[in-house]
Amino acid sequence: MRNLLWKEFLIEWRSKQIVISMFVFGLSSTVIFALAFQSSSQLVHKFAPGFLWIIILFSSTLGLNRLFSYERDFEGCFSWISAPTDRGLIYLSKVVTSFCFLMISEFFFILPFVVLLGISIQFSIPQFFIVLVLGSGAIVSVGCLISGLTLRSQLRDMLIPILLFPLVTPVVISATKSTMYIFENRPINQWNYWLLIMFTFFMVYGLLGYLLFDYIVEE
Repeated sequence: MRNLLWKEFLIEWRSKQIVISMFVFGLSSTVIFALAFQSSSQLVHKFAPGFLWIIILFSSTLGLNRLFSYERDFEGCFSWISAPTDRGLIYLSKVVTSFCFLMISEFFFILPFVVLLGISIQFSIPQFFIVLVLGSGAIVSVGCLISGLTLRSQLRDMLIPILLFPLVTPVVISATKSTMYIFENRPINQWNYWLLIMFTFFMVYGLLGYLLFDYIVEE
């Protein structure tokens, strides 16, 4: 597992394709939303949580499209068949690295998002961070499984968003609702069930991907 993680981080450190592409998309989308709704601060505050998670969802799709690109381009996936290792660890390494890349890109474009949209920072930062972790982790765990399933498909770039968006719709709704309540400074006991939904998706799809990735590789 350590070697797999080191390989993924080293490749990204040398290429810088995933993080930069997600950051640029997130920042450009933020600027578009800020300019489109600058005439009405009430609309911005009302729809800001939805804008944020739409940006995160689309940014994660860019990263998922590049997730298995080297294995696909250099036929590296065939080495998984003969490798004396648990293939589920390959899936977990992809989840961990994709999650880290997404969180790094979020760290860089969320501050401009808050500033440009004029969102008040009088809310709980730890609660907001928890929502980001659970929501991003749930999206990535589902997305890595779909990315592995579509690895050899010629329509991979189209299939990933087509399959991903319906599956993560409950996650995006839960994350949007949680973020809205955090911006409104509501007590966590009034909306903690949304956190449970995101946590459930994170754990279920994470375990499901770990168990099924062995059969996905063989197929």
